[in-house]
Amino acid sequence: MKQVLIIEDDNNIAELERDYLKLNGYKVDVESDGLSGFKKALLGVYDVVVVDLMLPGKDGYEIVKEIRDKFEIPIIIVSAKNDDIDKIRGLGFGADDYLTKPFSPAELVARIKSHILRYERLSGKKTTTGVITHKAMEIRTDSHKVFINGKEVILTTKEYELLVFLASNPNIVFTKDQIFSTIWSEDYCGDTATVAVHIQKLRKKIEKDPGNPEYIETIWGTGYRFNS
Repeated sequence: MKQVLIIEDDNNIAELERDYLKLNGYKVDVESDGLSGFKKALLGVYDVVVVDLMLPGKDGYEIVKEIRDKFEIPIIIVSAKNDDIDKIRGLGFGADDYLTKPFSPAELVARIKSHILRYERLSGKKTTTGVITHKAMEIRTDSHKVFINGKEVILTTKEYELLVFLASNPNIVFTKDQIFSTIWSEDYCGDTATVAVHIQKLRKKIEKDPGNPEYIETIWGTGYRFNS
């Protein structure tokens, strides 16, 4: 099932987009804040990102540029801005398409299908990361399965999301706060201590020697880094 991330602060529009996409067989996540939407995109599990330009937290232009720097996936801008300069700027930052509000949800679905097919045809494989490989590890993002030396490792949902986030951004140090705000929603009743707990559990499942981890390294006083 293809996965779509919608970053849109207008709840009515976001719900309309989400409902039409779900009716057409897509799995959809919605974020109303630009910063949280961008962090969600860093999970690297999405086939398409649909983003508004005027967003709280982080504007759409920045999101488009930074996603494009990391992933080769279709990015579609949906905005009330209809000046040519806005379209040129958005496409120049790496967006694949630009839809002006108001628009037909059916048209959005059609464009998403078209861009997914185009990316698959050009790349000769599925969009998104498809399979993330590091040393003996293989993460299959389409089926949410993880293998170490060919043997499947059973992870919880949060363990899987945490692993995909870190493995999609190798050699980058993330603080506990950054990881917590990306993987756990703001209304989660907990704190950053849960990050360390999940890292410990994850290491027991993926590391040959959890006490001397090969994949997820602790950067003392800062956070964690995934070693590629």
